[in-house]
Amino acid sequence: MPLVVLCGRPGSGKSRRAAELRAALGGPERQAHVVAEAEGGRAALRAEVERRLSRRDVVIVDAGNELRSIRYELYCAARQAGTARCLLHCAGGPGGPDEPPFEAPDPRNRWDRPLFTVHGEEPLPLAAIRAALFESAPPPPHRATRSQPLQSSSFLHHLDQVTQEVLAAVMAAQRSGAQPGEVVCVPGVAEGLVLNRPVSMAELSRLRRQFISYTKMQPSDENLPQLASMFLQYLSRSIQ
Repeated sequence: MPLVVLCGRPGSGKSRRAAELRAALGGPERQAHVVAEAEGGRAALRAEVERRLSRRDVVIVDAGNELRSIRYELYCAARQAGTARCLLHCAGGPGGPDEPPFEAPDPRNRWDRPLFTVHGEEPLPLAAIRAALFESAPPPPHRATRSQPLQSSSFLHHLDQVTQEVLAAVMAAQRSGAQPGEVVCVPGVAEGLVLNRPVSMAELSRLRRQFISYTKMQPSDENLPQLASMFLQYLSRSIQ
């Protein structure tokens, strides 16, 4: 059944909103599960979400959704399961220099829509959320992995090339003496990657394979300009 992904800065009320959604969407006909932080990080979180997704129950994700690359992974999981989904942005939060980075959702990105935003004590738009989850037609089963011959061939070639270039730039920076905390720049990409520790080629290759596996679920030319940026964000989140 449907997936609700919450995102927002620390202190914006995500956990309180998750409890409200659980009470409002659960009932005798279906259960509503809240997935919070999972031991094992990002991979464990996604595995728990995929395990909970079913034809009947609602899954509410209240963890690890600050970066758009994570929201994209959950979008792919919902598409693969053939279930409806929506994103709830809890706006606000005290902010501060030590809080983790937060990338606000953008409804122009398909993985960030349908998007609902709430501020402070504003009531949840439950009618609209229910309509998005229960009244809209879910994507056809397995559509996410259905072959798209012409588009997929070009997409996968570019995906392979871009991720190889990112890995080459990271390894080159380390060979050149980049120290922990320095920004590793990738040609053609505005943002960089901050490495908090040395990373081996074996680890980078493993993360690259994981990223390719997730991204192949949705081969689309819409994502081509963002692939390098998404991969950098994936590495930043995965390398702790």
